[in-house]
Amino acid sequence: MDTLISLAQEGVEVLRQTPVHILLLSLVSTCCGIALFLYVALCFVAPVPRSARRSEKTYVTILPDGSKSQAKELPCWIDQWRAQKELAKRRGAPAPKLEEADLFMSVVVPAYNEEQRLGGMLEEAVSYLQDQYGSAYDGEKGSSKEKGWEILIVSDGSTDKTVEKALEFAREHQLSQHPIPVPGPWTPKPTHFHHIPHGSIRVITLEQNRGKGGAVTHGMRHVRGRYAVFADADGASRFDDLGKLVQECKAAEDKLGRAVGVGSRAHLVGSEAVVKRSKLRNFLMHSFHLLLRLMTPPATAAIKDTQCGFKLFSRPSLPYIVPYMHSEGWIFDVEMLMLAESASIPMREVAIGWKEVMGSKLNVIWDSLGMAWGLAVLRASWALGVYKRD
Repeated sequence: MDTLISLAQEGVEVLRQTPVHILLLSLVSTCCGIALFLYVALCFVAPVPRSARRSEKTYVTILPDGSKSQAKELPCWIDQWRAQKELAKRRGAPAPKLEEADLFMSVVVPAYNEEQRLGGMLEEAVSYLQDQYGSAYDGEKGSSKEKGWEILIVSDGSTDKTVEKALEFAREHQLSQHPIPVPGPWTPKPTHFHHIPHGSIRVITLEQNRGKGGAVTHGMRHVRGRYAVFADADGASRFDDLGKLVQECKAAEDKLGRAVGVGSRAHLVGSEAVVKRSKLRNFLMHSFHLLLRLMTPPATAAIKDTQCGFKLFSRPSLPYIVPYMHSEGWIFDVEMLMLAESASIPMREVAIGWKEVMGSKLNVIWDSLGMAWGLAVLRASWALGVYKRD
């Protein structure tokens, strides 16, 4: 013990005799070294999404005769936008606008082994979409500027019959004369059935699992709608509340037409569904929310529920978010919101209906730890310039 005290005293004496400018230089050098080390480390651990494979840039759908189509090339607004942006940059011209929408609403559904739950979610979705927006092809419903819809189901490396179930659903709803509606979380005993336009459901197959965030981002690259929403395949979010998101999004749009509507379950925190969860799950939930408030910028931190799988984007907002996405796991929602905030895109949080649905793939402990790690890497990567806008 006396030896340690003696060494400490000698160290203090050395510091006293060292010129101040040398101490400051040493401190700055140490800080720079730590920052350089962190930057290099982040370059190795920060996620970098893989490029899409050729087959992943195609889709299949059900033809008017009920057969499955050959693989067709997906329209990709992002490729055209990037080419126009590069041309404008060389010419010193303003950034290009996104090509006009072909229809009103695009719905992206990430699905990994969802053969059991997908049908009910789709039943509730097409019921609402056809009632509200009709079809850009049949022209029977909706105003001239607010009609037409599509659903992009992104099978994220599924090993079950998710793709077959999606196509079977599309075939039944396009052709059947005596259809039987599929029960869903919000309509356990459906009484109405909607025929849908040919080709309104498109199925994309990812050869290798990316994660929910990767599947959503991939789908968002190929939407044709004036608005694009992603919704979980389990149907936990009440799809009829999409109208609330659209209304709030329209009200929030800036002069460029940009806005994000964030579906929220924050109002359900004291509800029976949440109270009945295990103490561990509720503890991890509150801990994650605390981390978000501490580690994200103000507008993102102010959102009470960042993880709800029901978010709406106006078309003009997409080029400010989708091209710069990196996270492909559970934390991708936060990156989307941070990107929107950094581009000064208005965001509105909207209370929606939500319920627990059996079959969740969330591993509470490991996924919570993974989300905390992902958040730290994400925040550091953007702060230190590992990730950046071009």
